[in-house]
Amino acid sequence: MSSTPRTKVALTGVSETALLTLQVRAHEARRPDGLIDDPMAVQLVDSIDFDFGKFGYTRRQDMALRALLFDRMTANYLRDHPKATVVALAEGLQTSFYRLDAAGVGHEFRWLTVDLEPMIEIRNKLLPKPDRVTRCAQSALDFSWMDQVQTEDGVFITAEGLLMYLQPDEAMSLIRACAQRFPGGQLMFDLPPSFFAFLTRRGMPTSTRYRVPPMPFTLSPGQLADLAHTVPGVRTVRDLPMPPARGVVLNALLRAQHLPIFDPVRPVMALLEFG
Repeated sequence: MSSTPRTKVALTGVSETALLTLQVRAHEARRPDGLIDDPMAVQLVDSIDFDFGKFGYTRRQDMALRALLFDRMTANYLRDHPKATVVALAEGLQTSFYRLDAAGVGHEFRWLTVDLEPMIEIRNKLLPKPDRVTRCAQSALDFSWMDQVQTEDGVFITAEGLLMYLQPDEAMSLIRACAQRFPGGQLMFDLPPSFFAFLTRRGMPTSTRYRVPPMPFTLSPGQLADLAHTVPGVRTVRDLPMPPARGVVLNALLRAQHLPIFDPVRPVMALLEFG
């Protein structure tokens, strides 16, 4: 009996990290005690012809926890704005729409994916596209995508795994543009601790065959909080804790992260509300 042929995928640079995060989520979703219910991620991995082994160890929880937190905050906004537009900047191979569509927040919200053309081609080929989903093949830094956003029912923008790969002036210009263009909306993004970003600038390997791309942009918790005073249109800033993990030790570490002593060495999970 012949199996369905898999689609060969070749990505490079920052775009290739989409395959890494996909593999981590799918590993977690396959576990009987998995933190995340993500059947579309599993299906996607199984349909792709790629040497995932090049990434090294991927049986970890961090990407699933990040995805769960983005889901939780997006769902919170959609419960108050059920017809809102969710804009997923540099969405890569995230499967957030399908998880949220099954999560009890209704089926009225719209979705705009913004990513480079090679990634949009992969999504068009391998992922279903309901009528409520629009895919825009361009850089998130080409702000013309904003013209496609219907703002009357609310806007929630995600930049999951994006801003750290931008130059600082690029990342801040994107934050400022969103704050100016979408009053009443929200923007969620994540950033690594500065020491980790420093390691990636020197070419940090995850295996003998893969190095994490440089991460030029970081913010400390204090710098994040200052955005409410330095970026016009940012009304409030939230520095979010991660969801509970699996394992006593990891959960203890996650709870301790928000003690001030750990500010220099913890990642930032940010939610900005625009006034």
